[in-house]
Amino acid sequence: MIRTDALDQLPVRTAVPALERALDDRGVAVLCAPPGTGKTTLVPLVLAGLTGGGPVRRVVVAEPRRIAARAAARRMAWLIGERAGGRVGFTVRGERVVGRDTVVEVVTTGVLLQRLQRDQELAGVDAVIIDECHERHLDADTVAAFLLDVREAIRPDLRLVAASATTDAQGWARLLGDAPVVEAEGVSHPVEVVWAPPAAPVRPPHGMRVDPALLTHVAATVRRALAERDGDVLCFLPGVGEIGRVAGRLAGVPAEVLQVHGRAPAAVQDAVLAGSSGGGRRVVLATSVAESSLTVPGVRVVVDSGLAREPRTDHARGLSALTTVRASQAAGRQRAGRAGREAPGAVYRCWAQAEDGRLARFPSPEIKVADLAAFALQAACWGDPDASGLALLDPPPAGAMGAAREVLTAVGAVDAEGRVTGRGTRMSRLGLHPRLARALLDGAAEVGGRRAAEVVALLSEEPPREYGDDLAAALRAARRGGDGYAGRWRQEVRRLSSFVADAGAGGGGGSGPDDAAVGLVAALAFPERVARARGEGAFLMASGTGAELRDGSGLRSAPWLAVAVADRPAHSASARVRLAAVIDEDTARAAAGHLRFAGEEVHWAGGDVVARRVERLGAVELSVRPLKQPAPGLVREALVEGLRREGLGLLRWTRETGQLRERLAFLHRELGEPWPDVSQGALLERTEQWLEPELSRARRRSDLARIDAGQALRRLLPWATGEAVRLDELAPERIEVPSGSRIRVEYGGAQPVLAVKLQELFGLRETPRVAGVPVLVHLLSPAGRPAAVTADLASFWQDGYRAVRAELRGRYPKHPWPEDPTTVEATRFTKARLKRE
Repeated sequence: MIRTDALDQLPVRTAVPALERALDDRGVAVLCAPPGTGKTTLVPLVLAGLTGGGPVRRVVVAEPRRIAARAAARRMAWLIGERAGGRVGFTVRGERVVGRDTVVEVVTTGVLLQRLQRDQELAGVDAVIIDECHERHLDADTVAAFLLDVREAIRPDLRLVAASATTDAQGWARLLGDAPVVEAEGVSHPVEVVWAPPAAPVRPPHGMRVDPALLTHVAATVRRALAERDGDVLCFLPGVGEIGRVAGRLAGVPAEVLQVHGRAPAAVQDAVLAGSSGGGRRVVLATSVAESSLTVPGVRVVVDSGLAREPRTDHARGLSALTTVRASQAAGRQRAGRAGREAPGAVYRCWAQAEDGRLARFPSPEIKVADLAAFALQAACWGDPDASGLALLDPPPAGAMGAAREVLTAVGAVDAEGRVTGRGTRMSRLGLHPRLARALLDGAAEVGGRRAAEVVALLSEEPPREYGDDLAAALRAARRGGDGYAGRWRQEVRRLSSFVADAGAGGGGGSGPDDAAVGLVAALAFPERVARARGEGAFLMASGTGAELRDGSGLRSAPWLAVAVADRPAHSASARVRLAAVIDEDTARAAAGHLRFAGEEVHWAGGDVVARRVERLGAVELSVRPLKQPAPGLVREALVEGLRREGLGLLRWTRETGQLRERLAFLHRELGEPWPDVSQGALLERTEQWLEPELSRARRRSDLARIDAGQALRRLLPWATGEAVRLDELAPERIEVPSGSRIRVEYGGAQPVLAVKLQELFGLRETPRVAGVPVLVHLLSPAGRPAAVTADLASFWQDGYRAVRAELRGRYPKHPWPEDPTTVEATRFTKARLKRE
């Protein structure tokens, strides 16, 4: 029996006629409707003809999360008086509840991706609704791109709706070919904002870490909300771990504390979504799954921690994980809106009002920040390896796609041109990251399909922290466990085992100890993370990144590890190992064979040439032997590397050689070619022109120190043009001054410098020049101390000399200080010496 009263109360019903007209005219539309308006439940029923008459059509609704897909299907089934599995059903990974009469099927975007890869026509499907598209999950973006391809190429009759809970719909409208935007008004009640920052500063989140002081404050704010407000409290936290810790801090509150997240048991999820049955108050601790995908009845108060989880990839270190970030302004509005769904409410925000304006406006699109290996495999299976032909709101970053291509090539999913292989097609159908798909397929042949499936199921959803950091121990805990994680793990093991058996990839039990099997499968999944011990709980991964175990870990004595999960704490050069398995060197070699290098290495290290024969896995050295007769070409490259790293000071430089280089630099700066550039970079680029044959004869650092840099530099002089003979004319080492002294010119600065005693320039009216450039004259006292500086000697005699003369006459009365220095003879001597001569 259709629940007409409940359907009539859904605000989106007023927008349905406009949506139907848009689909009749264009076949595509963007539906904007706030949470709670019924866009997820009423619209699919109407488009399928299950309410209000009309032809029966088959509708597929794509949700970003399993919990939302189940909840939406059950809610729609209830609205038409049925149970899920009748005319409304759902399919999520590992669970399918549909029947022969199902016309509305709710699926996760991941399931829809798999279905599209198998059947691009989507035979029998009349309309697809991509729900919560504003969240910008990578699977949703990919599904939309594939569906637009399908509409353009083979199914122009396929109707497509992008449903968003925000009004930021113009990007989706453009993507869908200027699709009509249909907006539904929500019934929203006023929500009072209460700013509730912690009394003392808390450390910002980093990686998966959240300051315990903030969680204590969030729990205190929940208690405050219970005391100040009526109704149920919905508290937003970034992840399962934080939910558990806040739940522990809420012991004794006068309310039932419930936890809702993607890992929560179905019974708990159903209880949260059904509302309170006994009339008591509830505190619902939730991840962002409750922002828009789910309706939690009875909520009048929201407590917002202000944190969320987003994927991040460190390509340089080969680490991918979720990371804790400040939630965006859009997420904050969505969360606050949950308090005003049924009546006026309040939101307690656990940050200062002044911080709010500095938050990001929207969450980062997943395609911009996530590991793109799975996306790249989907694109390759679709026939567009670089995704250049896909209609995407944001193009994938080139660097991330390049890293993804390397991963896919290494695991055999694509060929050298990026085209999908048969093995890659099998991998794509597993619904796993390509790394895990490789571990399952290759591991099954070594340890048996069942055990490979068990380990991969552990890796696909990280075990709870109480399982520890030893992957083999976690496997044993999952086998005997009765918690929700163990139940989900067993379900995934059955799914993966079935796939392996169907593929004929090794469905037996395998032989050998569990610990060895666990290590091999983990190493196959993450070969760049096989790591050798460096002592005291420190390891070096094949990727070159250091890794450290926590104090007290039972893995600290292992000679080798296969690191499954790691993150990098703030200001740390090493990764922190959160989950790993013990392996031996043979396992590391087998799993990371593509990273093996064996050969001669000649390079500059520790201040000299190091020549050795080395075997290594990536950055991990397996064996090293000295190399007695290295190839001369490799030695020369190592010496040049040393010159680059330590500078040309490794050669023999005299004062005259240094001045020659400065003179040449001056001429190159002032006159240009053919005078050579003698900067360090330029000289290192031209070693064959000035350091040969000495450089090719050298074998070590001490040989460099015997190379006469001055003799070598003279090879760069423009001998061919005849200009070389003008070096002393254009940039002389010394200039003869009126006293007869030959004074050295310094060329190291921006302007040539002549430092000379003032009396030796008597009678000289104009400033000396070199290569047409006036020198900067440093005028010295008879004792050689600075007295004045001028680049215009004529002006100095006229304007500056009088003051300098007055000072020097008093300090050096024995020397001549004429009133007009331009008319007297220059001298180096005192007045008495001059009289004697």
